Formats: sequence, C-alpha cells, structure tokens
Amino acid sequence: MKFEVQLTGPAGKKLRTVELERDADRWKITLDGQSVDADIVEINSNLFSLLLAGRSYEIHLVQSPDGLLKLQTGLAEFTAEVADPRSWRGRKHGALEAEGRQQVTAPMPGKVVRVLVQAGDKVETGQGLLVVEAMKMQNEIRSPKNGTVERLLIKEGQPVNAGEVLCIVS
Repeated sequence: MKFEVQLTGPAGKKLRTVELERDADRWKITLDGQSVDADIVEINSNLFSLLLAGRSYEIHLVQSPDGLLKLQTGLAEFTAEVADPRSWRGRKHGALEAEGRQQVTAPMPGKVVRVLVQAGDKVETGQGLLVVEAMKMQNEIRSPKNGTVERLLIKEGQPVNAGEVLCIVS
C-alpha cells in the first residue's frame, strides 16, 4: 500500500511517500523510495512501540474529528494528513456526514478479529467500530456518522463476506 503523508511538526511541513508491505510477521517500509529499517508493534489501543534505525520510540496516535492523525513521541508532537489512493475522494470535500440509520458493511471478505464497541455505545464519525483481517492485513472499520451503535451483527472470530452488514449505527 502506498500513501502520501503531509507531516507537520517542529521542523515545518513535509510531504512524504510511504509504502507498506507485509513480509511474514514484519512490515517492509519504504520512505520516499528508500528502504527503512524499522519494526513497529501495537502495545495498546493507539499506542505503538517503534524501533527505527536502532533507536526506540513510543508513539501515541489519535485521529482527530477532522481526519488528521495526531502523533506524540516524547515531547515532540506531529500532525499527519494521510492520502490513501484507494480512499473515497468525496470525504475531503466538506464536512458531510451520513444521515439517518446507517448499515456498516464489510468492504472485503475476511475475519472479524476485534470488536471495539458494543450495542448502545455512542460513536463519532470516523471512530473505529471493529477490525476485519483480510489477506493478513487488519482493516479498521469506522463509523460513517455520529450516533449510537444500534446493533452488532457479528462477533470476534466470525468470517464475513464483502458487503455483509456488520453493524447498524443510528
């Protein structure tokens, strides 16, 4: 997967090209065409341990309502805007939100590996609802709107087909 990342930090803004490729149980990372010696592990929800060129970093990651990623490591804070070529282009064209009752469907066949919410939970647009694993890649399925999780139609470990309704947000 190839991403364009607009990174804003203490040194200013930089546009970087990041390419991620799964290699067995590790990630192969290419930054601006150069291979990077890095190892990353998710310690907790939104908390990652990164080993980069022999140095260890702990990174706290939060997605803001405007779609930007806020990264904090030590005393340094960064903001990242990620452009995924596979993403729906329309979401950058204003603050449109889905209205009414929304059925959240599986974008691909796979297996539900984690359920992040329960029926009755209040959710915000872009908040993670569950994680589907497909082809050894974990994909977080996010809420299309602010609202309440009305029903969960899946459970952890359950296989799902593309287009299958996973939950309902009202």
